[in-house]
Amino acid sequence: MRILGLDPGSRVCGYGVVDEAAGELRYVECGILTAPEAQPMEQRLGEIARGLREVITELGPEVVAIEDVFVQQNPRSALALAQARGMALAVVGLLGLRVASYPPATVKKAVSGSGRAEKAQIARMVQALIGLKSLPRADATDALAVAITHSRHVRPTSVRLVPAVVRARAT
Repeated sequence: MRILGLDPGSRVCGYGVVDEAAGELRYVECGILTAPEAQPMEQRLGEIARGLREVITELGPEVVAIEDVFVQQNPRSALALAQARGMALAVVGLLGLRVASYPPATVKKAVSGSGRAEKAQIARMVQALIGLKSLPRADATDALAVAITHSRHVRPTSVRLVPAVVRARAT
């Protein structure tokens, strides 16, 4: 299954694509979609939406995983993030893809084992889990973390551990 993870934003939208087969993850691509900060919100979101449509068309994911909006202290920031998330959901919906949504703590726990992990720890775990030689930009790393989270919810870790335990006992 090809999974597109998204970390939406009104100026930068991170994306990360992984393939999951038989419990194994393979890195495909990641990056960011940007829009100039000086543009009005509707133009920034339109530009990011066009880029997201191109990414989906080119990479052909079967499902999209997106991080939930988390409560922020600044209501304006929370609103901008919600608008960006809505734009991403609209693009995905127009292309007929399924969407899975995960709270930030669930993403952190799925990738690092702790729902309170720091960004640096999450980034190192993403790097290790999919074999990246260097870390991409934080927004792309966050998107990859969301994609990895979806792969673990579709195929729980315990299912993947059983063959490894059987192999270890056989040796």
